[in-house]
Amino acid sequence: MFKTNLGDADRVIRLALAAMIIVFSLIAGYPMLALVAIVPIVTAFVGVCPLYSLVGLHT
Repeated sequence: MFKTNLGDADRVIRLALAAMIIVFSLIAGYPMLALVAIVPIVTAFVGVCPLYSLVGLHT
């Protein structure tokens, strides 16, 4: 379907960012903010970033 355009380092960074968003949202008392972390988690596991595809980036 889609050709992967995320490298291993990019995937790790996205997962770390998602973890930080989740922790911050729970500490700050805004658990709904943790839903924002779904985007980097999904793109990290799938290996495809739609924005990268539009711009033509491959990491």
